[in-house]
Amino acid sequence: MNTSGYLSRIAGVLCLTLLWTEPSWAMDSYRYLHVSIDTPWYIFIFLLTIFFAPFLLMAILVWRYAERKKEHKNAASGEQK
Repeated sequence: MNTSGYLSRIAGVLCLTLLWTEPSWAMDSYRYLHVSIDTPWYIFIFLLTIFFAPFLLMAILVWRYAERKKEHKNAASGEQK
């Protein structure tokens, strides 16, 4: 295919894209969002839980494996609890 064929296809795609996006420009971007005074707090709490979840998991795993390590040492030395 020659270059004029490619250019005509690109021009056609660009025209269709512009025709397709024009109705979306008129749509209100906040039409489906209900924002209240509580919304920032909900976002804050959601992000806070995402941020602290790895630290909580790490603390649980350290505690769990510390107990296992203690039990393993006691079993190896022959001591009872």
